[in-house]
Amino acid sequence: MEAGSYAFRTELGWVAISSSMNGLCRLSLPQQTYEEAYRALDKKGLPDIPLPSALSDVVDRLLRYFKGYKVSFPDELDLSDATDFQRRVWEVTRRIPYGETRSYTWVAEHAGNLKAVRAVGQALGANPLPIVIPCHRVLKRDGGLGGYTGGLELKRYLLWLEASAFMRDRT
Repeated sequence: MEAGSYAFRTELGWVAISSSMNGLCRLSLPQQTYEEAYRALDKKGLPDIPLPSALSDVVDRLLRYFKGYKVSFPDELDLSDATDFQRRVWEVTRRIPYGETRSYTWVAEHAGNLKAVRAVGQALGANPLPIVIPCHRVLKRDGGLGGYTGGLELKRYLLWLEASAFMRDRT
């Protein structure tokens, strides 16, 4: 994969994405402006123009996702800045099927430490690739939303979007 970054408009606002030579490394949640989306990547300067070829398929899938279509993100990820525990939490979270949810306790158990529920929440809060690593699918044990970096309204919307995708014609 080639390194690069790009910002684009979705149904919910501007999203930016970046990749390294090792895979996808950052994704912003929807923002009001192009500049805010790119700043959310913690990068300086502006995204690459034109769209880096390594990111074009991911951008297409993200656009479809935000339009309410079921898509997957089997892409290589560059999580080299993460701790071992964060990587385990993110790998477990990445396996939660589209349109389904799991609890923070479930993630902790499958990440190898049932007592680390609070640490799971912190790891998910540091997720550099929301949507690709679908941390919005993780809920409190009682079914409550818990937290979300993009806010609970966005978390609720993403869960609704995925649940309703099964009702849409997926062409």
